Amino acid sequence: MTQARVLIISPALADANNGNWQTARRWSRMLSPAYQTTIAQTWHGEPFDVMLALHARRSADSIAAWARAQGAVADAPGLAVVLTGTDLYRDIQIDARAQASLAYAQQLVLLQESGPDALPPALRHKARVIFQSTPARDKVVKTVHHVRAVMVGHLRDEKSPQTLFAAARLLQGHPDIFIDHIGAALDAELGAQAQACAEQCPHYRWLGGLPHEATRRHIQRAHLLIHASRIEGGAHVVMEAVRSGTPVLASHIAGNVGMLGPDYAGYFAPGDAQALADLLLRCRRDQASNHPHADNFYHQLQAQCAQRAPLFAPAAEQAALHALVRDLLP
Repeated sequence: MTQARVLIISPALADANNGNWQTARRWSRMLSPAYQTTIAQTWHGEPFDVMLALHARRSADSIAAWARAQGAVADAPGLAVVLTGTDLYRDIQIDARAQASLAYAQQLVLLQESGPDALPPALRHKARVIFQSTPARDKVVKTVHHVRAVMVGHLRDEKSPQTLFAAARLLQGHPDIFIDHIGAALDAELGAQAQACAEQCPHYRWLGGLPHEATRRHIQRAHLLIHASRIEGGAHVVMEAVRSGTPVLASHIAGNVGMLGPDYAGYFAPGDAQALADLLLRCRRDQASNHPHADNFYHQLQAQCAQRAPLFAPAAEQAALHALVRDLLP
């Protein structure tokens, strides 16, 4: 029996080492060997049974071409559009090509549970949530003599590195709080700001872009992950932290709430560096204290993340992904 052929369209390939590429690579592995899978940036009309297109705007040309080939103006057979971040919380509000991608899709895939709320009401019947996943990592015994937080994300405005720089400056008088910052300077001005912050704040280190495995080790060893994004579809680094036993301090945006849950205690208002600094101080105080578990903020964050961890298990993502492809096949 001939295997069905699945094409994953990703606007970024391996050299970008970003969330779209990580999703495309992981999905390709999860669908093999049941399906023949290919990852490409653009579809040129080759024969495939299913297309999974990451990002409504950046993959719009391939999405539209697939629909035309099917003779469809809406609900094109075999087509799923995966809304991965800026397309969900910005592009579909203002960009005609992104809006057309939603109409063309047979299925709309969201990567966290708040995602469907951002879709036009008339299209929500096409929505399904597939949480991304990563293998669990053993918890590392971490010192109680200081707190080390890590923020992961290439330096661009959507990730709000400015919030981290400002928080680092607010914490200059606290030598027991260290901040590591991982990410390439996609914006040269933000790279210059990171360098200046490192020079002014000895407890802040900008490590630049690192390979994925090295980044995961940094997350695993840290006491906290900081995720300050202004706009996010469902960040890999959040679930990687949760699956490593590292609690998260996150901006209160829909993409983070959909990952960590509406009642999570570790949120701060987007762009509020003082609130982020206060949370870091609170974590340091409780981590160093002998407060009972019920009164310990840092332990509360650990427990809440542990409750969310099963959502990001590889077996759960693989089962949901195979169900999607089966539903898309003729």
